[in-house]
Amino acid sequence: QVQLAESGGGLVQAGDSLRLSCAASGRTFSAYAMAWYRQAPGKQRELVAQIASGGNRNYADSVKGRFTISRDNAKNTMSLQMNSLKPEDTAVYYCAAYNTGSYYSHPYYWGQGTQVTVSS
Repeated sequence: QVQLAESGGGLVQAGDSLRLSCAASGRTFSAYAMAWYRQAPGKQRELVAQIASGGNRNYADSVKGRFTISRDNAKNTMSLQMNSLKPEDTAVYYCAAYNTGSYYSHPYYWGQGTQVTVSS
């Protein structure tokens, strides 16, 4: 059973930075692609960033240049460094795991989410 646990959310001001982490367990972490999604109130869940098992990355246009996704296979963790945060980044952020090494599919496992609130 794959389990994903996010941490690091909180309340920050516009322009601040925040780092989210996702701890994974239940299978060989390094073999699978991972991703961060977010869902703002009244909106659909949207992709934020993806990282393949080989390290390739993909970002939503809205976060390019501000957010960085990374993974530490030795620690079974994935992170999202968020810089220059904007009020429109306010959302619940979800860790997601794929069932393949690439992210050209839909995530299969989801975490419970962590709230990020950016005040103006």
